[in-house]
Amino acid sequence: MNRLTFFLLGALILCALSLVSAQHEARTLFVALEREQSEERQLETEWSRLQYQQSALSKSARIADAARAQLKMSPVSPGRTQYLQGIVLPRADGAAAGEGGDGADKQQSSANAEARP
Repeated sequence: MNRLTFFLLGALILCALSLVSAQHEARTLFVALEREQSEERQLETEWSRLQYQQSALSKSARIADAARAQLKMSPVSPGRTQYLQGIVLPRADGAAAGEGGDGADKQQSSANAEARP
């Protein structure tokens, strides 16, 4: 009976130490969880502040004010606009301007000619 008592006492001490260790680990994890949740709330607050700031900065009136104040830009006025004439730009499809257009233009013009009486 004496051996059984010492064995049960040893098992009881091991169970108690295991329980204390598990509770300590649970408290440590709970503190870490609270920290992470606090950081999450802080990041969500920062995110909403940045979204508000982005929407405020992207308003067209603010952009126009910044263009006038910082870049010394002015709105377009017809009196200051210069129109260029006589400039021939190369066509995007690579055909020369003197060829009279591509096949689609010829088909369209022949279809228009046939439709007229």
